[in-house]
Amino acid sequence: MKRTAALVILLSGLLIGALPAQEQAVAAEIGTLKSPPARSTYDPAGRRDPFKNLLAGKDVKDKTAPGGILQLTIDDTTLVGIVKAKQKLTAIVSGPQGFPFFVKPGDKLADGYVLSINESQVVFRKTNERGIPLMRHKDIIKEINPEER
Repeated sequence: MKRTAALVILLSGLLIGALPAQEQAVAAEIGTLKSPPARSTYDPAGRRDPFKNLLAGKDVKDKTAPGGILQLTIDDTTLVGIVKAKQKLTAIVSGPQGFPFFVKPGDKLADGYVLSINESQVVFRKTNERGIPLMRHKDIIKEINPEER
């Protein structure tokens, strides 16, 4: 029992003495690795630089695909109501899915624009049919039912 205790003390003393030497060796290795790594360079040789920002600070929102009312065609719209706020009329129209859209005179749709709005009707001007420009514009009038006024 005394021998095993003495052996354990001797081995632990050797291990404790060996640890500072290992720490010094590791610290020396780390000291040599702390220098910054060499910077890599890119030679495009006539090709586009893959690391260059393609947007180059331009606003992404201006270039996105049109959505909302711009995808709605005049034939698909249903006049829901007309609202007057601050002496300006705004029409509420819905599309095939039933989502409401607020339109004012001049707002563009997929195949035309809103020409005018009065108390009981909205006049749309159709400028193209299925992507093909029309020779003569068509004015389409959508009215509110007299019962709903």
